[in-house]
Amino acid sequence: MIANTHAGDGGVSGIRIGSSCSDDPADASRELAAGLLPGDGGLSIVFASSRFAPDALAGSLRAAFGDTPLIGCTTAGEIGPDGYHEGSLSGAHFAPGEIDFEIGLLEDLEHTDARSMMVFAQGLRSRLQARLGGLDNEHCFAFMLVDGLSSREESVARAFHDGLGGIPLTGGSAGDELSFTDTRVIFGGRLVRNAAVLLVATSRHPFTLFKTQHFSPSDTRLVVTAAIPEKRIVTEINGCPAAPEYARALGMDPAALSPHVFAAHPVVVRIGNADFVRSIQRVNPDGSLSFFCAIDRGIVFRMARGEDILANLDAALIEATAKVGEVELILGCDCILRLLECRARNIVDTVGARMAASRVVGFNTFGEQYRGMHINQTFTGIAFGRRPAAS
Repeated sequence: MIANTHAGDGGVSGIRIGSSCSDDPADASRELAAGLLPGDGGLSIVFASSRFAPDALAGSLRAAFGDTPLIGCTTAGEIGPDGYHEGSLSGAHFAPGEIDFEIGLLEDLEHTDARSMMVFAQGLRSRLQARLGGLDNEHCFAFMLVDGLSSREESVARAFHDGLGGIPLTGGSAGDELSFTDTRVIFGGRLVRNAAVLLVATSRHPFTLFKTQHFSPSDTRLVVTAAIPEKRIVTEINGCPAAPEYARALGMDPAALSPHVFAAHPVVVRIGNADFVRSIQRVNPDGSLSFFCAIDRGIVFRMARGEDILANLDAALIEATAKVGEVELILGCDCILRLLECRARNIVDTVGARMAASRVVGFNTFGEQYRGMHINQTFTGIAFGRRPAAS
């Protein structure tokens, strides 16, 4: 069990972080709650390995956290106080007074239209605004978690962004390691499929939302000539079967394609004046490619050119620290494909140590959300600095 606070000149912090590596859901929940909860109230955020049986974990979380508001999700890997974990339960807790917030659960995403999603986000914002007597967007943030197998992340992120009326949004898609069978969000003592959780909050802590990616476009073009957009499947690239054509662009045998290859060689699409990574999830038996993000016929991809992932992460963490000062917590969403790349380069411990030093707590995702966009192969987060002593 690892749990700690961040003490400084102002005393013990009201933001606590912790983790448990017990493989028993009851023990893990008790250990995490014991480290995070010094008293009643506040808000806890938990990130749970998909190795825990959902029903057993749900009951254990209810027993351990009681009436404390609780949100979270299952993961493709956890990030705790000492870096990357597998098979663990990690989390953070905001004590009463550290943030003012509203949380909500939106279920049945498959049958929920964009307007209803937008109204849901508007409702949380309005409740917080009414309770506080007004909101200043510069002191507000929103954090979303969504079922990573729902294929609705683009719609949800855009609708939440629109409904929040200028409150900046970030978040991540729930994972299940690389099983792609059962991903859930956590709300209270429930683990829910086909759903999204939204936190809307204001804080006197200095904070900043950020994202970083370490890929840029090359000159190699791949045009999607046939696809099944509703399933995020590309069937043809450049008029040829998708997987063989992608492999040809890499100069490799299609039989060698794997998650590690996809992690090292994503594609990039231009949207507006920015480049966004579109990551491949898997090769299907018919030679098509399933993606983590929305695709469509006619999209022009460019093969991505990778930069140094560690240097890129360091730069993002340094910039976030410069904006908020002494960091108490970075709530982080790190794409599973970034972790696969770190494994391939044997730098998991090094990258995990960098995250631990910056007090990152979060999870490896099946996709990330940032200001209304659903994206891939990025690290997104909210960095919280020390609350001013006078507030």
